[in-house]
Amino acid sequence: VQLQASGGGFVQAGGSLRLSCAASGLITSKYTMAWFRQGPGKERDFVAAINWLSGATYHTDSVKGRFTITRTTAENMVYLQLTSLKPEDTAIYYCAAKNDLRLTSLAYDYWGQGTLVTVSS
Repeated sequence: VQLQASGGGFVQAGGSLRLSCAASGLITSKYTMAWFRQGPGKERDFVAAINWLSGATYHTDSVKGRFTITRTTAENMVYLQLTSLKPEDTAIYYCAAKNDLRLTSLAYDYWGQGTLVTVSS
């Protein structure tokens, strides 16, 4: 599985962005796709996950109500809609995939390159 993230950029606080992740290779109904992020000087943290088949989602508390993960199976795309952005959301955002249905398990097998989101105050 190969993952290609895009859509990052520079935005003012309160603004919105949509990140995209193009997935290629064998993605089955047992896959879970996710977004992680790594801020300056911080460890990489989980943001949100979605089951490929069911569309069930899980978002970390700090982004609930502001970020939304979705997927389009026909196009092998995963998205992360970012709204009400805050300076602390500044980070490199990574998409990831695993052959595992558990939404809250954070061990992922495949990673894309990151896309940088910068939020100014």
